[in-house]
Amino acid sequence: MALLVAGFAAAAVAVGRWEREFGYESPEAVLVLETVNGCVALLLAYLVYGRFRRTNTWQDLLLLQGLVVLGTANAVLSVTLAKNEPVGAFGNWLPPALRIVGTLLIAASALVPDRQARRRGWRHWALAPVVAVVLVISAVMYWRKDSLPEFSTTNAPLLPQLVTLTCFAVAAVGFTMQARSRDDVLLRWLGPACAVGAFARLNYLVFPPVHQDWLYSGTVLRTASYLLLLVAAGREISRHWALQAEAAVAEDRRRLAREMHDGVLQELGYIRSELSTFDDRPRVDRILGASDRALDEARQMLEALGRSDDEPLGLVLHRAVEQLAQRYGVTLDLELDESIVVDRAQRHSLVRIAREAVLNAVRHGRVDRVRVELGRDGEGSRLRISDNGAGFDPGGSRTGFGLISMRERAEALPGTFDLTSRPDEGTTVVVTW
Repeated sequence: MALLVAGFAAAAVAVGRWEREFGYESPEAVLVLETVNGCVALLLAYLVYGRFRRTNTWQDLLLLQGLVVLGTANAVLSVTLAKNEPVGAFGNWLPPALRIVGTLLIAASALVPDRQARRRGWRHWALAPVVAVVLVISAVMYWRKDSLPEFSTTNAPLLPQLVTLTCFAVAAVGFTMQARSRDDVLLRWLGPACAVGAFARLNYLVFPPVHQDWLYSGTVLRTASYLLLLVAAGREISRHWALQAEAAVAEDRRRLAREMHDGVLQELGYIRSELSTFDDRPRVDRILGASDRALDEARQMLEALGRSDDEPLGLVLHRAVEQLAQRYGVTLDLELDESIVVDRAQRHSLVRIAREAVLNAVRHGRVDRVRVELGRDGEGSRLRISDNGAGFDPGGSRTGFGLISMRERAEALPGTFDLTSRPDEGTTVVVTW
């Protein structure tokens, strides 16, 4: 992006001196470019308005107002060019005056802290202040049109160009600095767009245009800055739909969690309570064990559905094994490194491995203490679950599906699975990835 901005700056200097005398006489092209500029500014303003309704921040409010004023200025200039006849001092001075207001608002939005407006009613009256300002400026200039100086492109005052150049430069720096500290795709493109807009104003300042309806490099640079705004608009649209999709998925997961809680869990609990009326204790005990395992699985799925995707692994592990320890009356020793980061699939697999290891210790090892450790292992990470239970002989016992499942989950991380156990010496499960 820096190379792109530097290229536009070099083009502004290299082409400007040559075109100052020659230029490109094309009123139609200038009209098209000004119309494109206005449409892009108003399109992005519409998107920022939707963003402001969600965030209610001062930055989005000021940016919205600035884009609306800039779009209005370009629309007025397009109408002036389309008439193809003298419009007087009022028609010539109104667009530069509106550009000053618009760039001031954009510069303010780049500098204001990311804070919310105190009154949410602003969402419905966001454009009222700028509409009032535009109407007042238009009325005053129209009333004083006879006293306005004649506007000539050969001796146009430097103040509008200096003010807009300064505002665009300040906005470019402000948006770029904020984009470094915030994951905001819109700010990431607003910085370069404002930088190119500043170079366009620098081109106008150093090489003033001779004819208003001729095509100069400054005009092309202005349109380039608006095209960068168009890219920002496209990225903002993509971000909006991505957020909508995430919200829909989260809502669907919450709905499934409610259905599981009110349906499956309640029915499993009822089945377990009714088993106490049967006399065949061996069979009842087997069914009770199966019911407990089904309840654990259902609770785990319920928790996974309601879990946020950005929760750290250490927090999720703590919650999962703590629930099992409280349910079965086991003392739990935890040593979890909260800085370890994994993706969603890895986190799910590691939590299932930890739960399975703790459940095996409780059900088969007759333990009263379980230790769970999560930490660094060289350049990788390690999850270790150990207990002081009865243990078993891995080589002499039949391998159950739980151990196979843990090994497969560990290898899919990708990682390694190691189980160490001896009779009367407890069991240790280690997963590295």
